Amino acid sequence: MDLRLCTLLLVVVLLLPISAKASSKVYVVYMGEKKHKDPAMVTASQHDVLASVLGSKDEALKSIVYSYKHGSSGFAAKLTESQAKELEKYPGVLSVRPNTYWKMHTTRSWDFLGLNHYQPSSKLLKKAKNNGEDIIVGVIDSGIWPESPSFDDTGYGPVPKRWKGICQSGETFNATHCNRKIIGARFYIGAIPAESLKGEPLSARDKTGHGTHVASTIAGSPVWNASYHGLGAGVAHGGAPRARLAVYKVIWSEGGDMATVLAAIDDAIHDGVDVLSLSLGSVDGDSPFEYPGTLHAVARGITVVFAAGNEGPVTQTVQNAVPWVLTVAATTMDRSFPTVMTLGNGEKLVGQSIYRNETRLKSTDFHTLVYGEICDDETLESVNITHRIVLCSSPFKASKFTVNEVFAKAYLNLLKGGARAMIFAEYPSNRISIIENYLDGFMPYVLVDYEVAHKLASYSASSRTPGLKISRTVSTVGNGVVSPRVPAFSSRGPSIAYPALLKPDIAAPGTDILAAWFDTYEFKSGTSMSCPHVSAIVALLKSVHPNWSPAMIKSAIVTTASVTDRFGIPIQAEGLPRKPADPFDFGGGHIEPDRAVDPGLVYDIDPKEYFKFFNKCTLVSKDDCTSYIEKLYHLNLPSIAVPDLRDTVTVWRTVTNIGPEKATYHAVVEAPEGVKMSVEPSMITFKKGGPRSVTFKVTITAKLRIQGWYTFGSLTWKDDCNHSVRMPIAVRTTVQDFVADVS
Repeated sequence: MDLRLCTLLLVVVLLLPISAKASSKVYVVYMGEKKHKDPAMVTASQHDVLASVLGSKDEALKSIVYSYKHGSSGFAAKLTESQAKELEKYPGVLSVRPNTYWKMHTTRSWDFLGLNHYQPSSKLLKKAKNNGEDIIVGVIDSGIWPESPSFDDTGYGPVPKRWKGICQSGETFNATHCNRKIIGARFYIGAIPAESLKGEPLSARDKTGHGTHVASTIAGSPVWNASYHGLGAGVAHGGAPRARLAVYKVIWSEGGDMATVLAAIDDAIHDGVDVLSLSLGSVDGDSPFEYPGTLHAVARGITVVFAAGNEGPVTQTVQNAVPWVLTVAATTMDRSFPTVMTLGNGEKLVGQSIYRNETRLKSTDFHTLVYGEICDDETLESVNITHRIVLCSSPFKASKFTVNEVFAKAYLNLLKGGARAMIFAEYPSNRISIIENYLDGFMPYVLVDYEVAHKLASYSASSRTPGLKISRTVSTVGNGVVSPRVPAFSSRGPSIAYPALLKPDIAAPGTDILAAWFDTYEFKSGTSMSCPHVSAIVALLKSVHPNWSPAMIKSAIVTTASVTDRFGIPIQAEGLPRKPADPFDFGGGHIEPDRAVDPGLVYDIDPKEYFKFFNKCTLVSKDDCTSYIEKLYHLNLPSIAVPDLRDTVTVWRTVTNIGPEKATYHAVVEAPEGVKMSVEPSMITFKKGGPRSVTFKVTITAKLRIQGWYTFGSLTWKDDCNHSVRMPIAVRTTVQDFVADVS
């Protein structure tokens, strides 16, 4: 590849700036609930509204981009700013908002979660109907590569009769590409700028590979001997390998937009999906679904699963933070890729890489090791790097630059200077597959921590002929790998817009996930990869409990999660520095599928309560959101977040017993530091033939009147049948509003 193209690849993609178009003329118009049973009548009424502003029906037909008619009434249209303002005043129009732009949040994992389909000891798998068969998962992403072996439909029965979707034909994709696995496919270009469509097939075919990876993680059929150049070898399959896939292509090479995603959700509601999986997030980080699409889906019994974002370890970066969706953070699993480096004196040190023994650097040869410090232009002027292995490490400058920025510049400098390989020091971040996707073997690299880098630098300085040999990377799995951990890239809470909602909700494997990538299999990392893990588990849960509401499924997943690793040690969150993970890192904790199938108690919510939130806090015509936002912790969620505890707050919750009819639960309280917490009643009893739901109150009182920070605790209901229903709690004491400290 031409070096200029490589430079563009690194600077534009690796550094992750994805910018929206400078000026969008597409607006999204929300008109409330669907007003007619006939969708055609809804569309006609929308045209009438738009025509009243634009002057004629012909102009309205030319202007309108998408019509939303299955979940709610509304449309997306190309308007001038003045037309948008005029339309906002029209009777029946509740909000008019500019379109926003979107990006994607980019084999061992299922074994790690206990869902080994070839040794079915899993309680969830034993109960799920044929590995989730006939559950329909809608994947709103970048399309699909239908020829992948992961989408083979051998042995499948007929498409469920309730399916109402279509297989939309387009360039290089026709009706024959759908089958009994991929039962539907649609693509959307109405609001996508023409320049963003260049070079991409106008169809549901996936050009980026992202949607294919996500879909195969959810429901991929078993593929034996899958690997990435021999690493991670095994059987690649989805968590719900018999589930059906409905594909909605909304993301193109340069991203997507709100209007298009809403159109896909509207169609998915009509088509009959059971689960919606969206590994997407807004470019500017705003809470993306302050529009009714996902809410209407949830109101119709569809569980919606979102990625939390890849902007960690910085706090207040979590995306998709509305209360009715499942927001998923990422974790690691019990697999790593150690790469041994042998010094000329025989000492061996270990880093992490995906080194494939390329011809550029044979693993049997020693090469001269040199120290390039930060490896910028100024430092490398005095260092001969040609045909040498270069160590890039500058721990005392690490806080001044982003890791991605330093890595990209150093790699380019070494590549241009003819280096053999790069050893790069950084804090642990689990970025190996993220880096590998963009370098793809250009020049070998090994990631090390600063302690290993210090030993390498000392050896280089003390030896006349410092030699180094890098061995081929190997895969290590099992108890030798500390897991799970929250990787540095995973976005963290609290939510900027809604601090009284504890987000993210849950964490799942999202690092170095091997899944379909066009006709091959590749590692990918990101909350884009953790989101489909939860989507697959939701599909299995719906197979076992078809009558559970989305809130019940969410509750079962959040309250049964684990907060300790496989050794019983509190899960750690990577960052600066590494620390014990808290609910802003992983919500309820790391997902435990077998416990989620039998949670004992659940926190259910009538969707009408969500609509109160939506109507008060997401429509620009409303002015009473502030007072309501402060009380969002009263929603019957499986978590509590109190961002402004002045004195005492009382929170009410209702639990529903879905376990044995006769049961007694005792409350176990872990109060956040600095507060006193009590639960009344502290024991709840269910009797045969009696009420299945019980309401209790949690009283939280500040011990000190201070302008404080968040502390964390929990409330767990335990019975004598091994049910443990744990609710995470976050509390911040305050004296004045607008507190800056969210640590």
